[in-house]
Amino acid sequence: MAKKQFKAESKRLLDLMINSIYTHKEIFLREIISNASDAIDKLLYISLTDERVGLTRADFRICVTADKEARTITVSDNGVGMSSEDMEKNLGVIAHSGSLQFKNENGESAAESDIDIIGQFGVGFYSAFMVSDEVTVISRAYGSDKGFRWHSTGADGYTITECEKETVGTDVIMHLKPDTDDERYSDYLENWKLRELIKKYSDYVRWPIVMEVEETRPVEKTD
Repeated sequence: MAKKQFKAESKRLLDLMINSIYTHKEIFLREIISNASDAIDKLLYISLTDERVGLTRADFRICVTADKEARTITVSDNGVGMSSEDMEKNLGVIAHSGSLQFKNENGESAAESDIDIIGQFGVGFYSAFMVSDEVTVISRAYGSDKGFRWHSTGADGYTITECEKETVGTDVIMHLKPDTDDERYSDYLENWKLRELIKKYSDYVRWPIVMEVEETRPVEKTD
């Protein structure tokens, strides 16, 4: 699919946001995790009246994975997911908030239920570009058997293509920028750093945040 361009005002906002809105680049992880939490909240809300969801509260989780070799951080959720139309609407126009729209469309029922939408301003997702030179979103919407891939390297635009995804939910894959004299982006690939940021900024998230880590222990030497 041909690359699509962000709207002119979106380009300006992306540049402003990356350089001005957030004081600390490390806040990106909080924003992406908050979006994942929102997606789970939405599917939980649907499950209240739709038994086909087939998930209970205990099944929902957010997974954070770092790949040093690929230089990527992936935040995955098993929430409501996105169709290609959702991607176009929520990721193609900066400052459009799908979470706020969801809350508005469901009115008092959503406000009175146990649904607390965090990302109501629609710019948090783009904080990923403060530390990433490439962002890929792979998602499959609840009720759909098709997955879609959104890809962008920043203000130059984005593409949306159909892809395979076995489960409902969203994976946000962030390819980190090269290190510079002023910034060590590689630190974000360290498990200790990710745990520190999750504890610092995302302790309020109601859903379990899990990580795959390697543990080592000394082994007594024998013949």
